[in-house]
Amino acid sequence: MGATHVKALRSLPGVELTAVVSSDVNKLSGDLSGIHGNIGGAGETMDFSGIARYATLRECLRDENVEAVDLCVPTDLHEEMAVASLRAGKHVLVEKPIALDEASAGRMIEEARRAGRVLMCAQVLRFFPNYRLAAETLASLGPMRSAMFRRRCGAPSWSRWLGDPTRSGGAVFDLLIHDVDYAVKLFGIPQSISATGFTDMRFGIDWIIAEFRYEQFGPVVVEGGWFYPHSYPFSMEFTIMAENGTLDYSSAGQPLRLFGPEGEGHALDLPEADGYAEELAYFADCASHGLQPERCPPADSALAVRLMRLMLESRKREGERLAVSGPELHHVR
Repeated sequence: MGATHVKALRSLPGVELTAVVSSDVNKLSGDLSGIHGNIGGAGETMDFSGIARYATLRECLRDENVEAVDLCVPTDLHEEMAVASLRAGKHVLVEKPIALDEASAGRMIEEARRAGRVLMCAQVLRFFPNYRLAAETLASLGPMRSAMFRRRCGAPSWSRWLGDPTRSGGAVFDLLIHDVDYAVKLFGIPQSISATGFTDMRFGIDWIIAEFRYEQFGPVVVEGGWFYPHSYPFSMEFTIMAENGTLDYSSAGQPLRLFGPEGEGHALDLPEADGYAEELAYFADCASHGLQPERCPPADSALAVRLMRLMLESRKREGERLAVSGPELHHVR
């Protein structure tokens, strides 16, 4: 994701990449050709000769030319690195998930408040054209009814830390945080969550299907995970139902379409935009003007972490429905 962010930064006016940090000597030289991921494109060789290069974040934070830090590191490092950066007077963009648990996210948010700096989590789905246009279109479709979000991929052979729950939170946690955050954006806080599924990491399998219950909406379903090795194709999709229409999208060849009450569907015209560039440009604008990121507030990112944790806890309890509100989990009858 660091390589993806660097590529996006190159297209942004008013934003300058002043330093890179890595413990990997090859990456510091600009050789990012061996990097892989589900989305964001392949790695490439980049010219880092004109910028500062550091082996540790501590060194970088002493650089007065650095005004903001973009953290693309394993999730277990997010809190420590974000807090250090904020205390050094830097604005912080941190990759998703914002943290491994809600308490860690809360400490990061409080540190940003004390430091008077901008903290934003890179929940890029909010900036992807299909998802952004869907959210905008829903405003004209009357009350929302229900939704289903799905995200699947093969177990990534290119990353060991993602398969370690102590570092990533686990496959489901790291992957479906995208869709949970988007559900938070559209539907807000559910009353309760139940989930089932299974995991067998010997074969790269970690799957879940969760149901969010709301008083004013029908159920919102989030489903997906890792399915066997890396050859299993990546896909993301959604179906969102409102009173006056249904929106449907799949990255596997199904453009964003709107189906009206008459039953006929038509594809919507997407804006020409790179979601990563849009995300970074928005963060940079907030940091430049000292504005809080209302399009992607860190409180929502922290809430998404809480809901993901509840999903996994319910799966462990074989589908027990758990209340979202309150400091402790309790069964909902």
